[in-house]
Amino acid sequence: MNILLSIDVIAKKSILSIGQATILAIKGFFGIFVPPFNLRLALREIDNFGTGSLLLVDIIALFTGMVMSLQTIYGLSMYGAEMYVGSVVSLSLVRELGPVLTSIMVGARVGSGIAAEIGSMQVTEQIDAMRALGASPIKKLVAPKILAAIITLPLLTVTADIIGIFGGMIIALSELEIDRNFYINSVLTTITISDLLSGIGKTVIFGLLIAVIGCYFGLRTTGGTTGVGRSTTITVVTISILILISDFFLTKLFLIVF
Repeated sequence: MNILLSIDVIAKKSILSIGQATILAIKGFFGIFVPPFNLRLALREIDNFGTGSLLLVDIIALFTGMVMSLQTIYGLSMYGAEMYVGSVVSLSLVRELGPVLTSIMVGARVGSGIAAEIGSMQVTEQIDAMRALGASPIKKLVAPKILAAIITLPLLTVTADIIGIFGGMIIALSELEIDRNFYINSVLTTITISDLLSGIGKTVIFGLLIAVIGCYFGLRTTGGTTGVGRSTTITVVTISILILISDFFLTKLFLIVF
């Protein structure tokens, strides 16, 4: 009986949290289009999401492409098809690994920062002071972060795809001594517009998740500095889990659409 009660309480809290986060996402998204528009805030968030994450994302993409190339060469060599390593690596990166790894890395870096920033403002009552002055915390804090996330994450993903494919080419050229033009042509003939759109389309949703979850747990922070650390941790974990779960459903959706 106690177990059933605990499950019931957890389920109710989860449903309530999902509802609150959804409302926050809707208000934050539509807040982008409601004046007054603060371009400086938006540019600052875009710089935080994009420029601050570019080097990290590119390093991860480079070595992911290199590892993928090594593993693909080993697997395809059993069938004598290792020359088509470019096709396998590029398709894997563009459709799945590029969007997912980029989003998880940005989510860990930026999502935790958002939760810490807003959480610190919440425990020091700066959010309440903002409301008392007639300013909207959603307009000032949430909307710029959502806008920055849905703009920069697709661009970061495109960069990661290119760097990852380049990393795969380095290994393919060194291990197989194939012609560079052959590798590039195999990539270009394999990747279609639908592959690009499905991969980039996912990152728009992933960006929305990162911004909303970071803001949501930041606004719910209680308990001083300890609460800020707790919110930061749960933000990173939640973002990672939801990106992987939503990736499955988005993949199914794009396969049906395209």
